Amino acid sequence: MKIAIPTADGLLCAHFGHCQHFTLIDVDSEGKKILKSEAVTPPPHEPGVFPVWLSQLGCNLIIAGGMGGRAVGMFQQNGIQVIMGASSKKPEEIVSDYLNGELTTGSNPCDDPRFHKGDNEGCSNH
Repeated sequence: MKIAIPTADGLLCAHFGHCQHFTLIDVDSEGKKILKSEAVTPPPHEPGVFPVWLSQLGCNLIIAGGMGGRAVGMFQQNGIQVIMGASSKKPEEIVSDYLNGELTTGSNPCDDPRFHKGDNEGCSNH
């Protein structure tokens, strides 16, 4: 399994569309181990680009802080499961929590109108 985490400054970015990188983590689901982790620079963000790109890279799951419903649908159409509401932590910690059944998620920050007005935290303004 390959998991994608949108990151900025080494931590999960609250909104995947504002991330500097995607940290791609290959895991052994049965052994609950991280096999490989690499940060990759995404192509320019435009609707529908990230789901296709991540699918081509072999990702099966994205764990994000938040994203809109249209984006969720595009990820699912490309065979990528979506988990939202994860907190801003190091990607390896998030994946380890996920593998051990300990990942806690909150609300989708994209559901808060203030989020898109720049009142968000947990993501660099890049």
